[in-house]
Amino acid sequence: MTAKFNHMIIPTNDAKESATYYRSLLETVDAPSWGPFANLIMSDGVLLQFATPPTTFDSLHFAFLVDEKHFDRIVAWLIESSTDYWGDPQRSQHNEIRHEDGGRALYVLDPANHLVEFLTRPYV
Repeated sequence: MTAKFNHMIIPTNDAKESATYYRSLLETVDAPSWGPFANLIMSDGVLLQFATPPTTFDSLHFAFLVDEKHFDRIVAWLIESSTDYWGDPQRSQHNEIRHEDGGRALYVLDPANHLVEFLTRPYV
């Protein structure tokens, strides 16, 4: 069996708030939760676990590959919810979309201040 990505623990001050945020953007569903975690399961089986304190953490950067239509829905949700986004990870291109590498990408800060990238084409 080849190795496959299974789960990621995402530190946050409010697990439920973060799970709700990602559920909206990723169009995913709740998974059974336990302990300090609010869990979501993605269509490929990857488990996202949002953990509340006493975890210690710094800001993370992670990316989700989505198709063009999903990307359009993300942009619509961000605009509708008045959520800032950027075309670059340095956050200098406010409310812009990056059009490079034959696709589109944008960056948002989640409720726990992690930088999240949504892109329509992988880099490699």
